[in-house]
Amino acid sequence: MNGMHKTLMAAVFGAAALTACGGGGGSSSSSSGGNPTGTVNVQMTDAPSCGFDHVYVTVSQVGINASSSAGDNDSGWTNITLAAPQKIDLLSLTNGTMATLGQATLTAGQYQQVRLVLAQNQGNTVANSVVVSGTTNEQPLATPSATQSGLKIIRPFDVAANSTVDLVLDFNACKSVVQKGNGSYALKPVITATPTTVTGLIDGYVAAAEAGATVYAEQNGKVVSGTVADSTGHFVFSTLVQSSTNGNYDIVIVQPNETTGIISSVPVIVGATTHVSTAGQPIALPASAMNTVSGTVTVSADASVRAIQTTSAGVYEIAAANANLDTGVYTTSLPVAAPMAGAYNGTLPVSLTAVTSAAGQYTIEADAASGTTQSTAVNVTSGSQTSVNFTF
Repeated sequence: MNGMHKTLMAAVFGAAALTACGGGGGSSSSSSGGNPTGTVNVQMTDAPSCGFDHVYVTVSQVGINASSSAGDNDSGWTNITLAAPQKIDLLSLTNGTMATLGQATLTAGQYQQVRLVLAQNQGNTVANSVVVSGTTNEQPLATPSATQSGLKIIRPFDVAANSTVDLVLDFNACKSVVQKGNGSYALKPVITATPTTVTGLIDGYVAAAEAGATVYAEQNGKVVSGTVADSTGHFVFSTLVQSSTNGNYDIVIVQPNETTGIISSVPVIVGATTHVSTAGQPIALPASAMNTVSGTVTVSADASVRAIQTTSAGVYEIAAANANLDTGVYTTSLPVAAPMAGAYNGTLPVSLTAVTSAAGQYTIEADAASGTTQSTAVNVTSGSQTSVNFTF
């Protein structure tokens, strides 16, 4: 799962609303006459995945429209149809690694909507699939809305005349794959679109022994982006918007059998890299016992579950899981030891101190597809907690 770092242009991050949209219709250009044009180059990256060695999706087309409400058969679509469908292992796209999907010429102006269409699984041809960690077989990944109508991402971005905009589609495989009662898997896509404009980077190192750790960039207790520390312990976020627009970020480091690491208030500066640690002074976290929290969520809720930890500096998402689509069952594993936390102040190394009051203390939050949220406090210090249930 380790992602190799590649140099990448800066990119703007923005939250994207995701719904189903039509995949029909041929390519049409929004350029016309002598209007000035620019170019959009579309790439894909990924956040870490949970419990899989591979998550494959096969992209056949990308569509772009200036209207956020444009329907399948409305005018204004510019479609990038790949010469051949591109099968991409999302888990190879971490630490700034990108897969290029294609480019198109657009009339200069603002665009609101991006559509991502996936190829269908047909017969013995598995276009979209997962490989569960510890196994070797590809299991089909059901993608009904993606293959028939596409994934529509609402995210405004500007294309200037005589310029190229690199648009990054960040596919969160961890939160996008959900298990069904029969053991099969389905896609519940969580994806954002990031135009490359006013952004900077955050990077750092964990100790080499902690290579493979999952690292999140968060704001207000919610994950904005995620990556995986590579074989040297290096991690990098390349799609974060400047702090003057969205505020500073919290870096959260999680790995099985280790204490959680938190560095709060990390700024992002346009065109620059903010280092939270170096190869010579990496972040080293002590070992921790792990206990689980499990239960059920009302099946009809189609819910995701988050484990949140609170310190005097803020709230942080430590783990997340999708409830089984057919049974509502979920489980997540959490560190028992107190998190190690410190605030970024521009001087390295950042001093991390155990937040003893938070040891084993979590809030489990269930978020239904309807938008309804429920939560309950748990303490895993004395052991795993079962029957932490939610009824919507």
